[in-house]
Amino acid sequence: MQKSLKRAGNSRGLTLVELIIAIAIIGLLASAAVPIVRVRVKRDKEIELRRDLWEMRDAIDRYKDAADRGAFQTKVDSLGYPPDMQTLVDGVDVQGKKLRFLRRIPVDPMTGNTDWGLRSNQDDPDSTSWGGQNVFDVYTKSDGTALDGTKYNTW
Repeated sequence: MQKSLKRAGNSRGLTLVELIIAIAIIGLLASAAVPIVRVRVKRDKEIELRRDLWEMRDAIDRYKDAADRGAFQTKVDSLGYPPDMQTLVDGVDVQGKKLRFLRRIPVDPMTGNTDWGLRSNQDDPDSTSWGGQNVFDVYTKSDGTALDGTKYNTW
């Protein structure tokens, strides 16, 4: 009979101290993972921002090339650049067909809207106000700092 009592006392399981230690270790690992996830999310947004800027700048360049080739008429003071971003989406008529340069104006991943900063050919390279003559360049209106230490609005 004493043998059966000993087996009952040696039951397997976690004590309260072991459970507290396990929870503390899991909490420590979770708190270490949060900054890693935040950096990953920021890096993904930066990749998306670079892609969106490249896409819009490429559309501006393609519009300029087509205008320089005489595919369509432009205003004299525009120097062959689009008057606004919506023109790249709506397209221009070329011999009865619409020539579009951009499917849509992308959402800025840093600000969450489609309100991008614009620069005319006549504006200074670091200007934050748009002259309105044409769209020569586009930039984000975010004042945030990238992982590499540069400001997003200088990209």
